[in-house]
Amino acid sequence: MDKDTLFSSFGKWIAPIFTKTFTDRIAETRQDAYVKKLTTTAYLKLFLHAQLHQREGLRSIADDVLSQAFQHELGFESISFSQLCRKNNGVDPELLRHVFEQLAMKILAKHATPAKRHAIKIIDSTTVSLCLQTYQWAQFRKTKAGIKLHLRLAFVGEDGVLPELATITPAKKNDRTQMESLIDEEGVTYVFDRGYVDYKVFDSYSERGIHFVTRLKNNAVIEPIESFEIPAGSLVTMDERVRIGSSQKRAKHEFRIIETADSEGNQLILVTNHFDRTSDEISAMYRSCWAIETFFKWMKQHLQIKRFYGTSDRAVHNQIWIGLIAFCLLVLVKQDTKTPHSLLQLSRWLKVLLWKPSEHWLNRIHRPPSRKSTGRKRSESS
Repeated sequence: MDKDTLFSSFGKWIAPIFTKTFTDRIAETRQDAYVKKLTTTAYLKLFLHAQLHQREGLRSIADDVLSQAFQHELGFESISFSQLCRKNNGVDPELLRHVFEQLAMKILAKHATPAKRHAIKIIDSTTVSLCLQTYQWAQFRKTKAGIKLHLRLAFVGEDGVLPELATITPAKKNDRTQMESLIDEEGVTYVFDRGYVDYKVFDSYSERGIHFVTRLKNNAVIEPIESFEIPAGSLVTMDERVRIGSSQKRAKHEFRIIETADSEGNQLILVTNHFDRTSDEISAMYRSCWAIETFFKWMKQHLQIKRFYGTSDRAVHNQIWIGLIAFCLLVLVKQDTKTPHSLLQLSRWLKVLLWKPSEHWLNRIHRPPSRKSTGRKRSESS
């Protein structure tokens, strides 16, 4: 019997999570010690189902178990609000982070990416706002609370991007505090915004062979050393070797400053330690940052990460990790089926065919688009 007839569509979607690595991790961390019913596996199934359907709260998640098909998948017939609440507060976010990273690695290992994109990683963060009265542990301004999701994105294929590393911090944490966690790989160029500017760190990158491109702050002190030729017809208006920083905070290494313009004609002053790329190539690298803004927009529109199922820091972190896991699972399906359909379309079909054999979902994905009707042609005599 074909394995796709054994899985429901839901089971097929979540199957990449439940590997020997996952089982070993559960055993090592004793996450399910003395747990008989709501195991971490069942928890993930429940909360991934909730992500898919954009459930608003734990009571809605508990009601989902009224489905006999879901009961069969979970191995129990009911779950209470309080059980869900305790488990959501009890699961270690590091376990879910590990699941996310394993899925991202699996996607990147399979994906062919053009060489010019393969060596670029984008670093950025987005703030998720929270109600201060409910989430006092996340206060970052007098009247606001929130957390920050810091991401490292890799390009997959011609235009796609994938978060491959992530950290979650209180919103008051400066972006620069996460640079060590997200920037650690030689042989690639990291592109980030000026919130990450730190001259000591830039010196460290130059010493370690790590390349970067970022915007320079408007008040930066620059000492020109050498000017480079600018190609005819280029948007670049300045390309120089420089020293940066005041006498008290000057960087030890020399860097390169490129002045160019964005798509709207606004001036950009970029700093990099790349001296073996053209100024136009450096400018194009920085413009690739638009991809992370597009991803953040998609994530906030289509993942349940604005309304949370719990008020503790663990509950919030777990929900964000599960949202990223859900995204990766959809990317894996798109990748394995080689479909041109969007992730949103795949998720819509999944919801409709959730408890049907997975071959129904896969057949729908592979079905060629129907021919558009042009209406009944009128005869020449009519």
